[in-house]
Amino acid sequence: MPDLSTTSASIPSDVIELQEKFIASTLKTQLQLIPQLIEKGLPGIEVLTAWLQEQRGTTPTIVVGAVYQAIYQSEFPAGRAYLDREFPTGIVPLVSSIGVDYTQLQQLLAQQNFQAADKLTNEKLCELAGKDAVQRKWIYFTEVEQLPALDLHTIDTLWLAHSGGKFGFSVQSEMWMGMNKNWDKFWPKIGWKEGNNWTRYPGAFTWDLTAPRGHLPLSNQLRGVRVISALLSHPAWEKVTN
Repeated sequence: MPDLSTTSASIPSDVIELQEKFIASTLKTQLQLIPQLIEKGLPGIEVLTAWLQEQRGTTPTIVVGAVYQAIYQSEFPAGRAYLDREFPTGIVPLVSSIGVDYTQLQQLLAQQNFQAADKLTNEKLCELAGKDAVQRKWIYFTEVEQLPALDLHTIDTLWLAHSGGKFGFSVQSEMWMGMNKNWDKFWPKIGWKEGNNWTRYPGAFTWDLTAPRGHLPLSNQLRGVRVISALLSHPAWEKVTN
């Protein structure tokens, strides 16, 4: 099995050209170049794994997440073996201030199983809120403020990294704040309401990347506006959205 942590000298010239363009490009262009590199087969995988290796120890960006996701979903066993070896728990540090384990959430999001990941996200929020919330299987709005910012950042970064920046609490918070907290504008924008009709759970929600920006996670929306209002106002998002 080849060592994919460095770029091979035998990489074709067209792949080298893509590599140089990828390294020098803006975030938006990098996202567009990732599928092109994957299409080049193993040489393209080598370029992406070498770049990913250079990002170790840095805060995961949308591009880092997209590169990881592309290698994870590729048909090349050597690429998946590289990820298993170098990033056994994914590219997002699974840190928690109270010892909550986010390994399964990372796995579900890497698999793009957004419906299961959404359900597990709610379970993790309950776990963060305490045993009473775990028992009732949902959180009170009064419990939201006490949720640890470190853990919320971990959950949010996982969603961001595995959705190309499309899903996450910080995305929803930014959109909601940008609309001056106007729910009538916010609900249809993220696909939770159309006209006077609420999107029905679970069948009417979109559980893939064709969904509107901010569509997921669901944030206990079925239990009223106070929980999501408290969640999107959490101090954890101040540095993210400002």
